[in-house]
Amino acid sequence: MNKLFYFFSLGMVLMTLNLFSDTESEDKIFPYPIHKETLENGLNVYVIPMESNGLASYWTIVRTGSRDEVEKGKTGFAHFFEHMMFRGTKKYPQDVYDSIVVSLGADANAYTTDDYTAYHLNIAAEDIETVMDIESERFQNLSYAEPEFKTEAGAVYGEYRKNITNPISVLFEKLQETAYKKHTYSHTTMGYIEDILNMPNMYDYSKEFYNRFYRPENCILVIVGDVDPEKTFESVSNYFGSWEQGYQKPNIPSEPEQTQERRADVNYDGRTNPWMVLAYKGLPYDYKSKEVMADQLFASLAFGSNSELYQKLYLEEQKVIAFGSSIPNNRDQGLNLIYAQLKDKTDFSYLEEEIGKTIEKYQTQAVEIEKLNDLKKRIKYSFLMSLNSPDEVASGLANFVAVTGGLEGLETEFETMEKVTPEDIMEAAKRFVSEKRTIVRLTGVE
Repeated sequence: MNKLFYFFSLGMVLMTLNLFSDTESEDKIFPYPIHKETLENGLNVYVIPMESNGLASYWTIVRTGSRDEVEKGKTGFAHFFEHMMFRGTKKYPQDVYDSIVVSLGADANAYTTDDYTAYHLNIAAEDIETVMDIESERFQNLSYAEPEFKTEAGAVYGEYRKNITNPISVLFEKLQETAYKKHTYSHTTMGYIEDILNMPNMYDYSKEFYNRFYRPENCILVIVGDVDPEKTFESVSNYFGSWEQGYQKPNIPSEPEQTQERRADVNYDGRTNPWMVLAYKGLPYDYKSKEVMADQLFASLAFGSNSELYQKLYLEEQKVIAFGSSIPNNRDQGLNLIYAQLKDKTDFSYLEEEIGKTIEKYQTQAVEIEKLNDLKKRIKYSFLMSLNSPDEVASGLANFVAVTGGLEGLETEFETMEKVTPEDIMEAAKRFVSEKRTIVRLTGVE
């Protein structure tokens, strides 16, 4: 999402790249020009100009999430630190930062995932300079006292308590700790409850976390909207050029190969319809991998809203309230999910059996090429229809940027998908095997 320009006067090494030239645009899926600049300190900046009635979206993506929490007793800290980043600096204390954002009529927020943390503001394009000023300040000079730190730790605990009133949160907490034995995907983004309770005592560690992960070579700026790339890069150089490097890459433990099915049952302390999730160990995301693309296409064909099984379970037999699949784009080996909310827990075994039959069918019978091609067209159309505003563009690309480290592979992703054949779909189905599966069932109070 960007283009770069110069600033040799500031000693910057700029790698100018126009990822989408006008002469090539007809062959591209993504409809807007992408400009990129890399500063000498390693900060990557993507700018995507688009007509948007004077609006812009400003995103800072930190390539650190709960995946990076390798130290015992310190899970949930990536999410916790998302909260701390709104505590202000000496130049712009929290109340001053908040008042500036409000005065701009901006919408500032953030979220944390297992692979990254994203900070975003929707603004008027004319306010880009002001936003860079306050954002560069907190990313380079965050400042907070211990009492403020402890207050925020209490807020995080309150958020955890609120989350576990949701049966889905309880379900996935059990799923992750059951599916993984060594990898840090074994805990949720919120972290283990014992670590959350101990967070008020980790003030010194919080400073260490900031210095270790919030560095330019671990961050990516994505700016979309009615913006001029050259002027935008000039502002980036002015505000972020002096940001010092210092990122310390964590040693993420490898997950041993799963060779036997795992199961767990969860009793939810509240009323809910039963849930079941079948999670198969997947592949790390790679936009050049036909296997990754085939897994995603297979899941949609077999378990999506247009699938025969969905029609049977949801429409004809009406045994499920919700049914579907999710294939995540994770930096490491994620979980390919098939999930359902049932009307009656007595149908757990039936549902599992039907899913097994569907997988076996796709393992032995090639999908019709027309059906596969129609799905590819729908995916492209859905992607294009999600690019109507600067915020939609930036938010839609955030995961790809965070997981791959940029946007250079965006077109390659679609090119790879186009190469997937019915035979590749059969091979994908063969990767959904019971020995690499974790099944978790949740029931509530009757």
